[in-house]
Amino acid sequence: MACTKTIIIEKISEQNDFTPSEAKDKIETLLEIMKSTLASGEDIMISGFGKFQVKEKSQRKGRNPSTGENMVLEKRRVVVFKCAGGLRDKINGNKV
Repeated sequence: MACTKTIIIEKISEQNDFTPSEAKDKIETLLEIMKSTLASGEDIMISGFGKFQVKEKSQRKGRNPSTGENMVLEKRRVVVFKCAGGLRDKINGNKV
């Protein structure tokens, strides 16, 4: 099961003596800062967690999987995440 925004809000509320409403406001503020930072093309680096980065994808040839028709996929920007070594170790069960 995925950890949803609602679950994160509940955990922040419980662990920090915030009301659920206060925790929700803090999470919403954080997410808005992250969205606007990434939308402006800046990276977000969170020590011990990882780096969110905006990458440019070039125009390329593609194919519609439903019809098999060839098409051109326009250039676009995507967000990629590279986890920090500490997070990678924790995920893999290594001592941090």
